Amino acid sequence: MMMDNSAESVNSSISAEVCERTAVAAKDRLTTQQIRQVLENAIVDGRFGPGQRLDPESLATEFSCSRTPIREALQALEASGLVRVEPKRGTFVTELGIVDLTERFEVMAELEAMCARLAATRADTDDLDRIRAAQALCEQAAGTGDSDAYYHRNTAFHHAVYAASGNRFLEAEAQRLQTILQPYRRRQLHLRGRMMRSLDEHRRIMARIEAGDAEGACAEMNAHVIIQGDRFHELIASLRVAEKN
Repeated sequence: MMMDNSAESVNSSISAEVCERTAVAAKDRLTTQQIRQVLENAIVDGRFGPGQRLDPESLATEFSCSRTPIREALQALEASGLVRVEPKRGTFVTELGIVDLTERFEVMAELEAMCARLAATRADTDDLDRIRAAQALCEQAAGTGDSDAYYHRNTAFHHAVYAASGNRFLEAEAQRLQTILQPYRRRQLHLRGRMMRSLDEHRRIMARIEAGDAEGACAEMNAHVIIQGDRFHELIASLRVAEKN
């Protein structure tokens, strides 16, 4: 678990995003929704780690705003499951235990498998082009050995499959749970060999979707996401590495 003062290490990156969003919005202050998005990005990208405390006063200073929009943004993040509020202690980035993670990855695997199964029968030419384009970028990132770049391309690949399902409710639910699990998925990509295995799994998923093989796409995606066997040991190893850091 990270210490409270580790928040200082992310101030510069958050400040850059704050400045960018402020310029885009052409306003002196960010809205609650924009603050929530910046904080969500910081959590998903690992700038705020699981278990880290989020100090409203420091965030208000960082965003140059009152504590009211900060409090509202944190409440929205709590509702999404990304943070938890502990009375008299503060607000912390959600830290999931092994059982919690395993259960959520089990549900995630079923949701994504359903997306892949539907995509195999519903995807049109534009959907397939988006999946192929996302996979090409994954191939490029993997070729350079850049796990951080691959992490972002991997997210785009999965989102392309969700969209190709043709079910907007399913797509939204898959994205919601994926957001909660992203910090842990990113950690796994830092393990030796995992990125290339992920890439190969993507190839098989895409091939099944292109072939219109609904059950095959479903099975390949489920195997890609589910935490069991060797994948369970990878998750344990990634958590141990995070604890050391």
